[in-house]
This record gives sequence, structure tokens and C-alpha cells, in this order.
Amino acid sequence: MKTILRIARVELSTLFYSPIAWFLLIIFFVQISIAYLGLIESNITVQELGTKQRDFTYLLFADQRRGGLFISTVLQNIYLYIPLITMGLISREMQTGTIKLLYSSPVKLSSILLGKQLAMLAFSLCMLFLLAIIVCFACFHIENIDLGLIFSGFFALFLLLSAYSAIGLFMSCLTSYQVVAALSTFAVFAFLRYIGTVWQDYDFLRNITGYLSIGNRTELMISGLITSRDIIYYVLITIMFLMFAWLKLNGKRKSQKAIISLGQHSAVIVGVLIIGYVTSSVSHIVFFDASRPNRNTISVDTQKRLKDLGEEPLKVTMYVNLLDNTYFSGMPRYRALDVRRWEAFRRFKSNIEVDYVYYYDKVNNPALYTGNPNATFEETAQNRAKILKTDLSKFLKPDEIQKIVDLAPEKNRLVMLLEYKGKKEFLRTFEDMMIWPSEIELAAVLNSLTDGAPRIAFLQGQEERSVDNLDERGYHLATKALNDRASLINQGFKIENLDLSGQEIPAGLAALVVADPRADFSPTVVSKIEQYMDQGGNILFAGEPGKQSVLNPILKRIGVQMIEGTLVEQDEKLSADQVKSYITNKGLEFGKSISSLYKRQVPIMTRGVVGLTYEQYTDFDVSPLLETKADASWNKKGIVVLDSARLIYNPQEGDELKSYPTALAITRNMKDREQRILVIGDADFMSNGELEKSSSLVGNTEFYKGFIGWFTYGKLPIEVTMQKPIDDKINLSGSQIGPLKWIFLGLIPGMMALIGTILLIRRKRK
Repeated sequence: MKTILRIARVELSTLFYSPIAWFLLIIFFVQISIAYLGLIESNITVQELGTKQRDFTYLLFADQRRGGLFISTVLQNIYLYIPLITMGLISREMQTGTIKLLYSSPVKLSSILLGKQLAMLAFSLCMLFLLAIIVCFACFHIENIDLGLIFSGFFALFLLLSAYSAIGLFMSCLTSYQVVAALSTFAVFAFLRYIGTVWQDYDFLRNITGYLSIGNRTELMISGLITSRDIIYYVLITIMFLMFAWLKLNGKRKSQKAIISLGQHSAVIVGVLIIGYVTSSVSHIVFFDASRPNRNTISVDTQKRLKDLGEEPLKVTMYVNLLDNTYFSGMPRYRALDVRRWEAFRRFKSNIEVDYVYYYDKVNNPALYTGNPNATFEETAQNRAKILKTDLSKFLKPDEIQKIVDLAPEKNRLVMLLEYKGKKEFLRTFEDMMIWPSEIELAAVLNSLTDGAPRIAFLQGQEERSVDNLDERGYHLATKALNDRASLINQGFKIENLDLSGQEIPAGLAALVVADPRADFSPTVVSKIEQYMDQGGNILFAGEPGKQSVLNPILKRIGVQMIEGTLVEQDEKLSADQVKSYITNKGLEFGKSISSLYKRQVPIMTRGVVGLTYEQYTDFDVSPLLETKADASWNKKGIVVLDSARLIYNPQEGDELKSYPTALAITRNMKDREQRILVIGDADFMSNGELEKSSSLVGNTEFYKGFIGWFTYGKLPIEVTMQKPIDDKINLSGSQIGPLKWIFLGLIPGMMALIGTILLIRRKRK
């Protein structure tokens, strides 16, 4: 050990008694300082403009999308420095001839190599020390900084520098030309960084290149997720290249035959791959999420759902259609990304089995058929396969896939079929920027597999709103749209139609929805609805202006009435019948989504809405859930004409300016549970037309998911509860950036240059 330390000390003195080390350290510090100052200045500007932000530690240091310091600057540029330091480690000895003295000396080759590697680790620590100076300032700048995330990032960079140093040391053993050694080191870095992007269409090669790839491992640790697999990977890469260096020098000293040397190197590679393969198995990986909000870990609720599945495997089959545009997300070359997505869940249930089935079948893709106007279906598929450079014989034909599963109801898009104890549920992809299902959608499917999906029945027969209707009055988007993430069927509900003229209300319904009936109910239908209510069934009534008389006879039983007229509101940007309703404090009982709307005072757009009145003369407890603003809305009696002159508030015509309830939450305690009824004076709030026009300024989507979930007693929709970041303030102003620039770009680099100059002068005098 003393010999190793002595060699490391000599190597470090050689390094720091030359200008190259000081020059590189100064350049490195200036580079990271410029990046940090740019990041913090832009975030201060956003903060001073009044935009509320949080998670500043992640934003400034680890965010891949916005260019965090560790990702965009350090990780993307650190490989430039190591070859310039390592290129002379052994090449210099070869060039000067001192390598022969090392061969003949009693010092072991292993000690020489370990000493030089230790010197490189010390230089790496110097680079990290400069980075730590930035972090020390950040500790004062960022309130409640996430030190766990910072530690994880430093640890990742140290492991990466260790591997890079070993690679540079080995490349230095191959030539006496230092420039050649540096260029060769660059080439190996590039190879390890991009090897994970080649040969991804072949399973066997994908596993090998995926393991060798150095690409995403550091990014994961920088974001806070430390795994035994990645630590072992860096240790193995470091050991492998140190062994390569030892084999190279030892072979030269003994004049070893090339075939023996090749066998030794191959044995090292095979050994590393075997150890790497074993330690990469999810069942053998130890995970540690160092970030304070556990951003890399699924919620506790989802963890529990996975553990509740027990020892029975969860089988996932992904069906990928060559002819659909979703094929580009499910291509074999991107399977490594899919494995990474599932790994977050395999941490808590290791026997999730993922299979892939590739097929081709008819899709709604006009561009496909336009591009092949005179081709048969089979020829179209052949052309598609040729363009995408794949073999059509690897894909199941339409008749073959249809024997396995009927995907026509799923529009033959990319979809996952989850199977557990004989039950099957689809997990879909979506037509949005994210495409893939999130933890929420997966947890909803798990709930359906284990406990069954809550059933919501929509009454039909009186011209009510239909879940199958695609026009602006219909409820298709909110309920049954296959590829809309917010659709109720993708949030874990089962949606069905119910015509009471020929059917009975089935037992076990989570809720019955009566939305905007246009025709009077028959006595038979009224009797069935009233009997359902008397038995404690949950129900939603949604009415519209002009048809109050249809629902009022039934609502009278619970002390509620829809008043005659239409609510209107003065807003120059909206038509008069577009009234904004706001959540009352009753919304705090409706789960995360609705209570969030209440706290943020986000309005619900109710277009063509009826005001409600109620009395507490029954055994039901009635509370307003939505109310209009007292100074903005009034009830307009008679027919509201929107294309004439602007509506004006006129008390003489009976207009009354006040706050009107537009949704009422009605409850009653039954023997086994609480009966829940919701009455809303507007049926458009969850219509296709309203949701298509919806924006982030209104909360219609969150509202309908929340109150439907109220009928399941909080079971659905899934609400992922995660710890919120608390590093939500930068204790700096824009005017303080100037002095920081002088410190980072002037004072500290100047001191480093001064120290280096003094050492070099003293060295020269000696």
C-alpha cells in the first residue's frame, strides 16, 4: 500500500507541477460557473416575475429537460478533460524509455497501475471539489436545498470519473504517442456512450449493448436513484480496464503470444458480462432513492397494490401493430426504454413478466393508404416493413393475431394486456405528448384486476346524454374515449348504458347517471329510479334550462328543485350563458382533485346552467358544491336569446343578482354506508364540446373525475400522493448576480491561477 501511495504522490506532483492540470481545472470551473450563473439567473427572473416555482435543487442541478448543471454541463463535457490528463500516464514512460526500468524493478505492475489510478481519482476529487464550491454557494441561495439529490449526483460523477480514468490509463498503455492515447480514449468514451443505441432490434445484442452502455446510468443517479446495479457496473468497468492495462504491460514484459493475450482479455470480458448479467436482475438489485421527495419511486399506495398481488405473477403482453403510428413507440429498438419504465414497478413486484407480440392489421391511418393507393392490404404491409427496414415475416398476420386476441375494439393501436389470476384488463397508450400510461392509469388497472372496476350506468331512453355520442352534446370523451387519459374507462371505471323501459337497475352499481333527459319519464321508469334511491343507491342528476319539469318531480323527494329560468353572467369575453361556478368548502370532502380546485379557486365552466334551491325537510343532508359569484350572475326568466343585444341585468324584470348553487351534494346515512346523490344544474360541463374547449383556466376535467370518484368512496380515481418538494425559494435577487459573477469568473479562477503560478515558479527554481 505504501508503494501505491508513493507512486500516486509522484504522479500528482508531476501533474500539478505542470501547467496542464491547472489550466484544465480553471477552464472546468469557469465552464460550470457560467452554466450555474445562467441557470440561477433565469430562475430568479421567473421568481421575481411572480411565478411560483418549487424543486429548485432538481431544476438547477439534475433536470434533463431544462439543462440542470450536472446533466447539461458537467456530464456532457467532463469526458473532454480526462483524456488530456491520462494520455501521459504510461505513454510518457514508453516515450522516455523509463518503462524498461519499471519492468526490471521489484515494484509490481499492479502497484504501478493502482498508484496511477489513485492519482487520477485524486485529480477527479479536485474537479468535484470545484463543483462543491458551486454547491456550497447554492446551499445559501436555495432555501431547503435537497442535499440527498446533490450527494447522489456527486457519487455518480465520482464513479464515472473512476471508470473514465481506468479507460484512459489502459489507452495510455497502448502507444508511446500521448496524442494518440488521448484520441483513443475519446473514441472509447464515445463507444461506451453510444453502444446502447445500436443493434437494438435484436434481443441478444440489445442486452449486451445495453449493459455496456454508459449512457443513462449516470443520469439516473444524478436524478437521485442509486442502484447496486449501476454501482457494480462502474466498478466492473474500472476493474476491467485496469486488468486490460495489467495484461498489456505484463504481456509486453514477458513477450507473450498474441493468442494467449487474446484469450486473457476475452476471459476478462466474459467474466464482467456474467457478473453484470447476474447483478442486473431486478430481484438482485438494491435501490436507494436519495432525493427528498422520492421522485424516482412510485407512491406508497401503488406499492401496496403491487404487494397485495402476492406471489402470483402479473403478465403483461404488449401488442404492437406495424401499420399504426404507435408502432414507433413500441419498436424493438426502444424496448430498453420500456424495460426501464417497468423497472419502477418491478422494484416492488419482481415477477412482472413482459412479453411482446408484433402483428399487422387494419388501422385508421389515412396517410398509410394514401401512400399506397393501388396496393393490396398485404402489399401495403410489405411496403411499410420495407420502409422501416424490418422483416414482415416476424409479424403475425391479421388472421393469426385475431385467433389470439380481438384488438379491433382497441382500434388495433399499441396496447398492453394485463393478466392476473385469469382476469384480463387493457392498459392503453394515449394521444398526448406523454403517450405511455402513468402510474395512475396502471394503478387503476391493478384495482380492476383485484377488486373489479366500479360500474357507472348512464340512463338512456329519454334522449339523455349518451356515452357513445361523439357530437358536442355527448359524453364520449369523458367516459369511453379509448385513448384519452382522463376518460373514466382509463381511470378504472366500467361504463355502461341502461334503458329502464326494458331493464332493471342492476345490483352493485357505483352510481346511476341521469343526464339531461329531454322527455318525461314513464311511470315505470320513475318507479324504478325512486326504488333505487330508496334502497340507498348513489345517483347523479344533471339538468338543463327549459327541462326543469322533467327532473323536479323526482328531486322533490330529496328537498331539491331546479328554478325556472337560466343563469347568466356578465363577461365581455364569454357569451352570457357561459357561467363560471366555483367549488365550495364542501369540495374538501371530494378528494385531492376537487379540493385542489377549491383551494386554487379554479372555476368550473357551466354553459346553460340552472340555479338550484333546497330545503332540509327530509332525512337527507344537502350542501352546495358549486356556487356562482354573488356579484356576477343572475337568473334570467324566459327564453335567453344570445344572438341579439347584450343581456343587461334588470331587476324590474325579476332578475336577482346573487350567488346561486349550481351543484348540490346530498347524503344520507344508511345501515351499511352513506348514500350519495349529486344534483347539477348543467349537463354540458362534461360534454364533448366543453372538454374539447377546456383549458388550464377551468377545472371541468378534474371536477367530473372527482365527483364520479365520490361515488366510489375515495377508491377511485387513483390519486398518487407524493411528498412535495420544499426547496421553493431562491434567496437571491437579480441585482446580486453581478457580484456572484465577479466571484465565480474572476476571484476564484484568479486565485487558482495564482496558486498554480507560484507552484510552477518554485518548481522551476528547484
